[in-house]
Amino acid sequence: MRIRLLFICITLFCSASTFAENIPNPPVPSGGAHFANPPYTEQKVVFEFYFDDPQKISPGLQWVRALMKPLIEPPYDYLPEFLDIRVVMHGTEIVTVARKNYPKYRDAVERMRYYASLGVEFRVCAQALDEYGYRPEDLQDFVKIVPSAITDIAHWQIKGYALITPQVLEKKFNIDDIR
Repeated sequence: MRIRLLFICITLFCSASTFAENIPNPPVPSGGAHFANPPYTEQKVVFEFYFDDPQKISPGLQWVRALMKPLIEPPYDYLPEFLDIRVVMHGTEIVTVARKNYPKYRDAVERMRYYASLGVEFRVCAQALDEYGYRPEDLQDFVKIVPSAITDIAHWQIKGYALITPQVLEKKFNIDDIR
């Protein structure tokens, strides 16, 4: 019985080795990567901003830019008014749109104001606003207040909007060090 089992194992091993030797290697690409131009259409997107640090508003806004920039440039050339974008805020980033904090967050506020001029809506959760002790008159004039961030996000998803929740992580490595 042991000899028979040993014979079966040797046969399987030899067969597997022969099979592996006969598998062709995949072809090596000759020219490197190439650009693809997917058939992007007009976008309907809701961004959920819920950051644990108000300073993360700037990298979060880079996500908005990353969505818009390729769509308003060739080969797509969409006008900004054909992009339907909402940013729902309900984390610590709310302090960035408080008028009293403008000097501290001026660059982020001006970027939001610019995006708002292109049609991006910035919406702040009334419940979170209350937690921070702000009133509507305390906020920048381009901000809209909604009853609930979660309800607002669900509403836009039901209407067919894609949800994007930026992940803003701590950068641990210098690109040149890991390249």
